[in-house]
Amino acid sequence: MTEKEKPSHLGHRERLRKKFASAGLDSFLDHETLELLLTYCIARKDTKPLAWALLKRFGSLSAVLDADYEELCAVEGIGTQSALFLKLIRSTFKKYSLDGVKEKTIIRSPKQVIDYCKASLACHHEECFELIYLSVRNTILGTEIVAKGTLDRVNVSARKIVERALAAKAYAVILVHNHPSGDPTPSTEDIMFTKEVTRAASLLGISVHDHIIVGKGTHYSLKANGKIE
Repeated sequence: MTEKEKPSHLGHRERLRKKFASAGLDSFLDHETLELLLTYCIARKDTKPLAWALLKRFGSLSAVLDADYEELCAVEGIGTQSALFLKLIRSTFKKYSLDGVKEKTIIRSPKQVIDYCKASLACHHEECFELIYLSVRNTILGTEIVAKGTLDRVNVSARKIVERALAAKAYAVILVHNHPSGDPTPSTEDIMFTKEVTRAASLLGISVHDHIIVGKGTHYSLKANGKIE
């Protein structure tokens, strides 16, 4: 096939790939990033209209990658293979982010914890409560989602948190949960529960370093905002 005989979208694919090879994604707009991703799961079709359809439906690149499999499949032109591929991209990013703080990693900055929390919980559509277990040297012993709830509530007791921290032989814990509504501002109940856990844990020599609430692209640290002493 000569250059003149090639469908126009094939040339566009090649240009996108060359652009990425030479400069990475920094110069890419959201729709261009999606176009490029879709070229690897859609062989014989112009991916630009599909990229725009996804952005129109979900609003942003991050929202596309955070969307449920069923939601992606509901977009015209996005089949099961494409939906699975996009979910694979999101899951791979999550594992990449988690590897940065797991496996005995020493926490050197609050940003490391925030990056982990966002990668772990931001994509959940129900409230989840997670614990990060720390050693006396501030290395991560492990992480565990201890409860899952509904769109606006998750039930977990202070007793369960302390029991799980003891089982992990943790010197300290970081509490993490998400607000699927997108607003990470803590409720009065969140603040009171944090104080309850802090008191219960301190009786057994376990410190609560922070309670981080994850929203959509944002977060709230109770420690940084003076809600934990």
